[in-house]
Amino acid sequence: MTSSAARAAAMDAPDGSTGPVALADLLTGGAIRRITRWGEEIMHRPTTPVTVFDAELHDFLRDMFATMDVADGVGLAATQVDDGRSCFVFRCPDIDGEIVTGVVCNPVVVVPQGDRRALVSEEEGCLSLPGAYESLARPDHAICRGFDHNGDPIEIVGTGMLARCLQHETDHLNGIVFGDRLSTRRRKHLYAAHDAIAYRYPDDWPVSPRGPLDPVKAAEAKRSSARAR
Repeated sequence: MTSSAARAAAMDAPDGSTGPVALADLLTGGAIRRITRWGEEIMHRPTTPVTVFDAELHDFLRDMFATMDVADGVGLAATQVDDGRSCFVFRCPDIDGEIVTGVVCNPVVVVPQGDRRALVSEEEGCLSLPGAYESLARPDHAICRGFDHNGDPIEIVGTGMLARCLQHETDHLNGIVFGDRLSTRRRKHLYAAHDAIAYRYPDDWPVSPRGPLDPVKAAEAKRSSARAR
């Protein structure tokens, strides 16, 4: 969707729509929502573009920020709160440690190709498979283009963890979870790690908080992880 079309969509929004809203206004006041899990249908199908940038979208984005923050995440896609729109929120450090916060609707990610492409293998996790991490190689630089919460064009240049975050969240909106990018062996280890810690995460987490660590179960989790490798 072009920038002019995005703004037209915002202007044509139904009653209750708003004018431009500052990003800071979206960072507080939201409600915590349940985070969907891998295996639920919405996590594995492509999303639909955002075409209306109105008060309802802004309220939804507030909920996304509130949910991401209470779950200690650095990014959250709409599908992770059971919504099929193509948007994500993030608050994530770049390679220099600077925290970058924002919203991207209808994102497209571009990564370097050829000789300019440098892969970095680091542990990656997902709020929709909580408690489990596995190494995944991704490009160390990414450019994400789309629209902000007001329907204005936006471009974010990501380095370090931010580059990984932009790729991870855009994958979600294309129906891809990072486990899809792992080898069979690494995916098996990832699921074993999650299964061993899943008792701490209620079905409606983070609406209900994470449970306490059980030393006995933690020891078993360590043994299970070792067997899965």
